[in-house]
Amino acid sequence: MVTQDDDSKALESRPPQLADLVGLCKKLNDEKAQYIVVGGMAMINQGFTRATEDIDLLIESSENNFAKIKKVLMTLPDQAAQDLNAKDMDQYLVIRVADEIVVALMQVACGVDYSHAKSGITVVKISDVEIPFASTELMIELKQGVRAKDKMDLEFLRALKNRINGS
Repeated sequence: MVTQDDDSKALESRPPQLADLVGLCKKLNDEKAQYIVVGGMAMINQGFTRATEDIDLLIESSENNFAKIKKVLMTLPDQAAQDLNAKDMDQYLVIRVADEIVVALMQVACGVDYSHAKSGITVVKISDVEIPFASTELMIELKQGVRAKDKMDLEFLRALKNRINGS
């Protein structure tokens, strides 16, 4: 988290940058964690310029995988993941770890779990780090929400798919 210079000394997470994503993914890969980058960072990877407040990860649901992910999150400056445990993932749809950056963890997104989604991974190498992003088709599946930004994302993704398919 970032401290403010005023007397309140309030702590706030900052929006993630590409370097944050690359660093996080390098550590997750080093641990052999099973995850897919979804959400805003995946939309940016698709070529849609928009802001995002966090790094969204769709994760494989085993306790072993959760332990690997938590180990990596504990390397963030504030160690905000300290009190997380694998049972939290069963209790909540999304767990937002608000550290210097916010990392959102999901076992299921729009009814899609990791075991289904892993066939829709597009690996992109950035700064020598292989990052497993959700493909265009997988993102379309994951963007069936009611939020305004999901609808804009879905419109972009469908247009992108049409351009790719030549229609």
